Amino acid sequence: MISQAARDALQGWLDAQKALKGASANTLSAYSADVAGFLAFMSEHKGELQGLAPLARITVGDMRSWMAFTRGKDVGSRSLARKLSAVKSFYRWLSEREGFEPTAVLSTRSPKFQRKLPRPLAEDAAKDMIATVEMQSATPWVAARDQAVITLLYGCGLRISEALSLSGRDLPIGDALRIMGKGGKERMVPVLPAARDAVEAYLRLVPYETGPDDPVFKGVRGGKLSPRMVQKVVEKTRMQLGLPASATPHAMRHSFATHLLNAGGDLRAIQELLGHASLSTTQAYTAVDTARLMEVYKRAHPKA
Repeated sequence: MISQAARDALQGWLDAQKALKGASANTLSAYSADVAGFLAFMSEHKGELQGLAPLARITVGDMRSWMAFTRGKDVGSRSLARKLSAVKSFYRWLSEREGFEPTAVLSTRSPKFQRKLPRPLAEDAAKDMIATVEMQSATPWVAARDQAVITLLYGCGLRISEALSLSGRDLPIGDALRIMGKGGKERMVPVLPAARDAVEAYLRLVPYETGPDDPVFKGVRGGKLSPRMVQKVVEKTRMQLGLPASATPHAMRHSFATHLLNAGGDLRAIQELLGHASLSTTQAYTAVDTARLMEVYKRAHPKA
């Protein structure tokens, strides 16, 4: 159980995250669940509903108890670090609003975890994915649609949500696309002729009209195409090609970035193309490239 005062504070913080930082609905949902879980634990841990005054008196010991409890529910280090980050953000906001010292919460150390590196496809595998994905449907317009979506993910480095958010207002596709990414951040993305041609081929076949507010990519009944359907068709293609489980729609975006970097692309330019808020996120691709070079070195060097 969570006290009404704590519930109101949580909602106020979520509203602030949306208004000031443009947090997405999915992000807000995750934040809400993480902080609500923390508040519920503290009520149980203390044996009473935690109003704002008790929340201001959270100790280092209380934080350790929460982290131990959360770990005991088979929550991994990465997920626990995310939950702690949400709780700290909430406490920064609450302490400024209520005028208390949040040191006990903010000083809690995040658990260490091995950051997962992106798993890009090899260039040939990415090309095979694009060429083969259309074979998964006997309906010509659906086959053309699937190929157009995957070509955009790889050719423009789009997130699957960004590709499926394209509307009639974005047509006809020219040399660049204006993409609204995470946090409402807008960016311009160059469009390769192959990606433009794939979308145009799909549009010639799709049996539904596309008005300015209609989605470009449609499901079989004419509504907006579901990300899950794209994931399923990629899974079928992956199995047909014998590619690893890491060959997902998002891996096409990773492949876009990695292949650009391998070809000498500038890291900051790639950051802009991907819509990463922080260069450190994009720098993960340098780790991928370094790991690949080290493998080559170990295999080829006579002293290795």
